[in-house]
Amino acid sequence: MNALKIPILATILIQLATLLAARADSTSKPNVLFIAIDDLNDWVGCLDGHPGTETPNIDRLSKKGVLFANAHCQAPICGPSRASVFTGLYPASTGIYLQINDKDIRTSHPLTENCDLLPDYFEAYGYKTMAVGKLYHGGDAAKSFDEYGGRFAWFGPKPEKRFNYNPAWYDHKVGGTQTDWGAYPEKDEDMTDYNSAQWAVEKLKQNYEKPFFLAVGFVRPHVPWYTPAKWFDHHPLDTVQLPPYKADDFDDIPEGVQRVADVPMMPTTEELIEKDQWKKAVQAYLTCITWTDHQVGKVLDTLDQSPYADNTIILLWSDHGYHLGEKNRFAKQAIWERDTRVPLIISGPGIKADRHCDKPVGLIDMYPTLVDLCGLPANSKNEGRSLGPLLENVNTDWTYPSITAYGPVNFSIRSERYRYTRYEDGSEELYDMIEDPNEWTNLASDDRFKTVIAEHRKYIPNNPAPLAPKSSYNINQYFISRLEDWKEL
Repeated sequence: MNALKIPILATILIQLATLLAARADSTSKPNVLFIAIDDLNDWVGCLDGHPGTETPNIDRLSKKGVLFANAHCQAPICGPSRASVFTGLYPASTGIYLQINDKDIRTSHPLTENCDLLPDYFEAYGYKTMAVGKLYHGGDAAKSFDEYGGRFAWFGPKPEKRFNYNPAWYDHKVGGTQTDWGAYPEKDEDMTDYNSAQWAVEKLKQNYEKPFFLAVGFVRPHVPWYTPAKWFDHHPLDTVQLPPYKADDFDDIPEGVQRVADVPMMPTTEELIEKDQWKKAVQAYLTCITWTDHQVGKVLDTLDQSPYADNTIILLWSDHGYHLGEKNRFAKQAIWERDTRVPLIISGPGIKADRHCDKPVGLIDMYPTLVDLCGLPANSKNEGRSLGPLLENVNTDWTYPSITAYGPVNFSIRSERYRYTRYEDGSEELYDMIEDPNEWTNLASDDRFKTVIAEHRKYIPNNPAPLAPKSSYNINQYFISRLEDWKEL
C-alpha cells in the first residue's frame, strides 16, 4: 500500500470510530415520554383525591415508579404554569404570572431571552423532539419541538347551544368562559384527545436513530366538560359523591383573600345547589378524567409493546388543580391546595417501583430532573432542583418547599405539613394540611404558630419581577383592574 495512503486511511478510521462512538452514546440515552394533562386536580385514584374517580392507567403508572403526592404548580393558570415548566424559571423571576402568548415567552424578560426551552435543550444533546396537543398554552406556538402534530379541534366541537351553564344567562356574571357540562359529541373520534393519543401511538410504532423526547398534551378535563354519552356510564349520577363544602368557610378569611380568588364568570357552589346542578357538574368532571385516563392508557400500552419499553422515562403531570365546589367556587386561579396540587409521576429505567413521596416538590423541578435522568449536563439556568435524590430515596432529607405565585404579589408556600400564603394587602393564611386538609381553619392569627409562619415567610421571593409586559389577560376582575399598575412596578 502506498505509504501516503496510510495516514489518510488511519484518519478515516479514527473519524469513523468517533462517529460510531457518538452514535452509540446517543442511542444509549433513555427516551422520554412526557404526558401533560390540562386542569387535572388531585382527583386520581393513586392520590385519593376523590373516592369515585376511575383512573386505572394513571394508577398503574404510579405503581411502576414514584408518585409525588405533594407536588404543586408554580402558577394556578395554564399559561404561566406551562411557561415555568418549559423555561425552568419561576414566575417571580420572569414576570409571567398571568396568561401570555407562547410566542412571547422568549421575549418577555431578559432571563427568558437567554434560556433554553426544555425541548431545545434536549435537541442540543442529540434528541429528536416531537409533540402533539396542548403543551404550552397554545400547543407549540413557541415552535420549540422538531415536529408538532397539531392541536386538532383543541377543546372539541361545540353544540348548537349550551347545556347547563353560560355566564350570559346571569345578570351579575362578568366575562366569558367555555364552562358547561353534558354528553357531547356522539363519537370518540370527534374528541381532540382521541386524535392526540392516536398520533402519539403512531409515533411510538416508528423507528428512530436518535433518542426521542415525545410530549403528549391532553386537553380534558379542561372545560367544557363534554365527552360522548357512554363515558358518563362510568359515573352514574346516583353514585357521585360531592367534595367537602363548608358554607361558612370564609368567616376566618380576610376580605382581600376572597377578592383575589373571585372569578366572576364562573358558577358558585351555592348557585349550582339552587339549580340542582352541583352533582351533575362533578359527574362530568369525573367523566372527563376517566376519558383522558383511557387515552393515556393507549399511549402507555403502545410503549409497553414497543422496543422502547425498557429504555424510556415516563413523566406524567398536570398544569394546576381545580375547585369543584370546595370554597364555594368552580375554578382554578387561587392559591389553595385544590388549585395547586397536581399529579406528578416518574417511572423508567433505574427508578424504583411503587414508591410514594410526600416531600413538597414543584413542576419547576421536572426540567432539571429529566436532564439529570438522561445524563445530560445540568442547565445552570434552571431554578428548580433535580428530584433524583427523592427518586432514589423518597424519605431523604428535603428542606425545599414548593412556591406558587398568583400575580406579582401573592405567594403560597407549601411545606411537608403546612400551607402559608401571603397576599398583596398583607393578608395571611396558614393551614395545617395534616389536621385540616380542607383548609377550613385559618391559623394565621394564632400566636402558637408565629414560628411556623416566620419559617415559611422567608421563602416569599424578594423583589419579584414585575408583570411581564406582554401578559395578555386574566379572567379574574381583580387582576384585570391591576394589570396597568403591575406593569409599572
